[in-house]
Amino acid sequence: MGGLSGARERRVPTGGVELRVAELGDTSRPTVVLVHGYPDSKEVWSDVAARLADRFHVVLYDVRGHGRSTAPRPLRGGFTLEKLTDDFLAVVDAVSPDAPVHLVGHDWGSVQSWEFTTVDRTRGRIASFTSLSGPSLDHFGHWIRKRASRPTPRRLAQLVNQGAKSWYVYMLHTPVLPELAWRGPLGKRWPRILERLEKVPAGDYPTPSLGSDAAHGAWLYRDNVRSRLRRPRADPYAHAPVQLITPTGDVFLSQRLYDELESWVPQLVRRTIPAKHWVPRTRPDQLAAWIGEFVDTQEALRQSGRATSLALVEGGRPRGGARRRAALARYAERFAGQLVLVTGAAGGIGRATALAFAA
Repeated sequence: MGGLSGARERRVPTGGVELRVAELGDTSRPTVVLVHGYPDSKEVWSDVAARLADRFHVVLYDVRGHGRSTAPRPLRGGFTLEKLTDDFLAVVDAVSPDAPVHLVGHDWGSVQSWEFTTVDRTRGRIASFTSLSGPSLDHFGHWIRKRASRPTPRRLAQLVNQGAKSWYVYMLHTPVLPELAWRGPLGKRWPRILERLEKVPAGDYPTPSLGSDAAHGAWLYRDNVRSRLRRPRADPYAHAPVQLITPTGDVFLSQRLYDELESWVPQLVRRTIPAKHWVPRTRPDQLAAWIGEFVDTQEALRQSGRATSLALVEGGRPRGGARRRAALARYAERFAGQLVLVTGAAGGIGRATALAFAA
């Protein structure tokens, strides 16, 4: 099992594939689900998982078509965000059926986790989300639209800069060639490339499945990127607290992508780390510390909110919308004691924001 020796394994069937899931730690503790990116498998998280396992129930799974999980047939159309969300729900229903989980995603693990955190059907299943090096495709689409529709020299420069950083996305949309490269020379050289350019320590990562992982994973881009960037959802609002960790040396993503993130995320904590893209391999100590701190904070707030809700119940029934007020109050805590001006408060998200601060 690579760097996950001692983990408990299970298989979770979902949508015609079988996902390989690994678990560490005490199942009675809060559950932390780690989702890997491209072209990785769950082993990319092994060092972080080992540091979290003494405090949490840690769950890792190979995304469909990666590692020891099976691939959909046909590949085309088998990696949509909707199907990835089905997979996530199947995993959390298996490992934590009675409590929401704390979600952590890196790279494409973060991209799909943004989907999980912003669609209605996962509401109540996610206690928090920590995002690393992977934006929401919907947020990204709105970011592009804003800069393209109201161009300024600064906004155009931001578009050009991110376009240059996204060179690999164009390559992965090319038929056949990415698969040939990953199963051939690129796959063989990838460990040395990571060591030299990303300073990833040599060891049990990447795993021997790298070539097929990368070949299958190209469909993550082909099935989702163009369609979502052209037609982003109108309401991709996060329904869980989010911790954004941005590596300042990430060569694939501009920090400017997250400039308007507060408009989509009512509860947002921002952190930066002096590192490159593969933070789970190069900075596991710092990453595990921040994940643990965020989970502990959200667990304490969740328990406090539960106590508040119980205190506002009479005769076993909520009193006067008490549960809704308690939920809204959590969004105001970050800005307690500050003057807040809300525009557009007559309706829509402006009204919802004003109510959250007034709760």
